[in-house]
Amino acid sequence: MLYISKSLTKLLGELKKLPGVGEKTALRLAFHLLKSPANVNALAESLLEVNNKVRFCSLCFGITEDDPCAICTGDRDESIICLVEEPQDMLAIERSQSFKGHYHVLQGALSPLNGITPANLTIAELLRRFAQGNIREAVLATNFTVEGEATALYLTRLIKPLGIRVTRLAHGIPTGQDLEYVDAATMQRALEGRSEL
Repeated sequence: MLYISKSLTKLLGELKKLPGVGEKTALRLAFHLLKSPANVNALAESLLEVNNKVRFCSLCFGITEDDPCAICTGDRDESIICLVEEPQDMLAIERSQSFKGHYHVLQGALSPLNGITPANLTIAELLRRFAQGNIREAVLATNFTVEGEATALYLTRLIKPLGIRVTRLAHGIPTGQDLEYVDAATMQRALEGRSEL
């Protein structure tokens, strides 16, 4: 029987709670940390700092240290709002430097099988933002999953009657992709969404 100290067992247990970290990865990470005590202290300090300082913006529900966040208070187009599922989706769009409007993070996607209903998302807060009357377009940037598509459909039915233009992110074949490796569903959507040159 392999003996592992209580503290190492506890660390392995905590590491395995992270998404995508199984037994082997947790063990590899733990031994890496044991070999470099300076990294352990820096990691612990970073985790505590994030835990103490980072929170959700009261307007868009993105992550921030200052409330409201820099995007909500910045000089951006207030007439367009991009709806995303999670804060990391907002960050992915921001990395592209191609969107200059505001955001609203839904904090998830509809999934009745998992008990996630509109009440579990920030949809009520979104409707309050629409009630202010300065939004002309809502860009639906939910994931292209069953849950993301259901959320986009639900939001479309909710937003269109308000007289707000509803658009959806384009989807299709990624740049640099060989056609022979594209799956059938992606090919179908690419053909349906084709545009004139």
